Amino acid sequence: MTHDDFLGLKRFPALDGVRAVAALLVVFFHYGGPGFLQGWLGVQIFFVLSGFLITTLLLREHARNGRISLARFYRRRAFRILPMYFVVLFVTAAGLLIAGQLWQNPLGRDFPLYLVFFNEFGHGGAYGQSWSLGVEQKFYLVWPLLAFVLLPRWRPWVTVGLMTLALVVVPFTVSSDPKGWSVHYFTVLVGCAVALLMNNRRGFALLRPFMVPWVIVLFIGVHLAVPLISSALDGAIPGFVSVVPIYAVAAGLTLPALLAPGLPQRLLSARPMVWLGERSYSIYLVQSIAHSAVLLSGASGLLMAVLTSLVAIGIADLCHRFVELPMIERGRSRTRDVVQRDLTGV
Repeated sequence: MTHDDFLGLKRFPALDGVRAVAALLVVFFHYGGPGFLQGWLGVQIFFVLSGFLITTLLLREHARNGRISLARFYRRRAFRILPMYFVVLFVTAAGLLIAGQLWQNPLGRDFPLYLVFFNEFGHGGAYGQSWSLGVEQKFYLVWPLLAFVLLPRWRPWVTVGLMTLALVVVPFTVSSDPKGWSVHYFTVLVGCAVALLMNNRRGFALLRPFMVPWVIVLFIGVHLAVPLISSALDGAIPGFVSVVPIYAVAAGLTLPALLAPGLPQRLLSARPMVWLGERSYSIYLVQSIAHSAVLLSGASGLLMAVLTSLVAIGIADLCHRFVELPMIERGRSRTRDVVQRDLTGV
C-alpha cells in the first residue's frame, strides 16, 4: 500500500472487525471467560482505535477545508455517543430501582458522576464498564481544540508532550486510583500518533515495514504474554498499569498491517465481523443487562461468558437499529457530513 492508496481509502473495514474482537474480549473478561485471553485489554484496543480514527477524520477534514469545524465535530460525537449511553444508563438505573438495589449499588451512589462522564472516578457497579466513556469524552472535548485549533502547527509535539505528561502523572494517580486513569490517555494518544504518521508521507514510510501479516502474530504474542510482562515490571507502579503503555504501542504498530491488503485485513473485513463491529458500542454498553438476563439460566464459567455475549449481541442489534442508526443519521443530516460514515462505517 502506498501513501496515496492510504489517503484514498474511504473506509477501514478491518477496524470494524477489531472493534468486534475488542468488545467480546471485554464481555468474556467480565463474565467468566478464560483468563489467558486477557480480555481486559479490549478497552485499550478501543482507546487506540479512537485516537487513530478521530485524528484521521480531523486531518482529512483539515486537508479538505483548510480548517475543522468544532461545532460539527462535537455535534457528530454527541449524536453518536450520547443517545445510546444515556438509554442504557437510565434503563440500568431503573432496573436497579425496581429491584430495590439502586442505592446499595455503586451506580446509585455515583450517579452524578455518570451524568457528566466522570465515570472513571466511580466505584464500578452495574454500569461500571462505562468508565472508559469518561476517558474518551474528555479526549473528544480537548484533543480537537488543542491540536487543530489552538496549536495546529505544533500538533506532533503536542502529541508527544501529552503522552509524556500522561506517563509522568501515572505514579500519582495510582496512589489515589488503582486504575491509574492517566495511563489510558497515553493509549489514546498512541492512536493519535499513528494517525499523524500515516497521514504524513515521511511518517508513512517509517510505518510501512509494519504493513505485513506477521506483525499481527507478534501482537497476539504480546497480548498473551501480558501477565509475564506485568510480573516482570511490577514494582513501584502496579504491573497492570506499567504494562499498558507497552501494549498500547504494540497495538498502534499493528494498525498499518490491518489497513494494508492481506489475510488479516480480509478476515477482519468479512461481513460477520463488520456486522459485529458496527454493534460493538452497544455490545459493550449492554453487557451488564445481558448478564442479568443470563443469570436466570444458572450458567457459570465459559458458558456464562458465551451466553452473555450472545444475549448482548441480540440486544445490541435492536439498539443499533432503533437507537444508534436513527441518531447517527440525524447527526449527519444536521452536519451535512459523510466523511465519518465513509471512514468508520458508523
